[in-house]
Amino acid sequence: MSWERELEFAARVAAEAGGHALALQKGITADEKPDHSPVTRADKECERMIARAIEETFPADGVLGEEGASSESRSGRRWIIDPIDGTRDFLRGNPLWGPMIALEENGEVVVGHVRFPALGTSSWASRGGGAFGDGERLHVSSKTVPEESMLCINQFSKLDPARYSGRILEWLSRFWAVRGLGGTPDAMMVASGQAEMWVEPGASPWDFAVPKIVVEEAGGLFRNFDGGSSIYAGNGIALTPGLSGELAFFLK
Repeated sequence: MSWERELEFAARVAAEAGGHALALQKGITADEKPDHSPVTRADKECERMIARAIEETFPADGVLGEEGASSESRSGRRWIIDPIDGTRDFLRGNPLWGPMIALEENGEVVVGHVRFPALGTSSWASRGGGAFGDGERLHVSSKTVPEESMLCINQFSKLDPARYSGRILEWLSRFWAVRGLGGTPDAMMVASGQAEMWVEPGASPWDFAVPKIVVEEAGGLFRNFDGGSSIYAGNGIALTPGLSGELAFFLK
């Protein structure tokens, strides 16, 4: 099946929302949500922009947004929105943030697009159609051992201390390099062959939907700490097939 119309829509709306957020970035302030994460005027306005565009273009589709946008699906399809992935970076003036828009059909993510406005770059994928970064086909790397691989890991505070604190440093030390850019940028590095593994111990469906399909369509794997492959598990690991043996460290 071709997802050309949905891909073009996601690219256009992500660019519009990203441009709006970029115009608001300088000097913006944030409120704190119940989970202690920040939310800004830009997050809310961009989500409304994206949700409104979905309603106008795909009125039968549902919506799930980080900032509360929600509507029931009459088509078996639902758009998943993170209006500004990386709000903390957005607040600090860092460039590693942007709108993420994904489409889920019958429980499977089939389209995903992320735009980084401050960098002027985008990545996207469709189920069966491959993954791309600024028009170039993406492929995960062929490395097979940690000693030659780059690991990206986020939110150490959400790793279970009883399970990991006594051995996490030893495991990390096996890798050629360890980085942490904050989530989606790490996943895009895996998809593009610039890193081999990304570990996210705690996040939500809108954080995982786009990274999952982009990494998988680039030839990589997406797994949860329980061995599943869901955007709803609260955690995720994206990696190259060559490093699949390293999943044993996290599997419960």
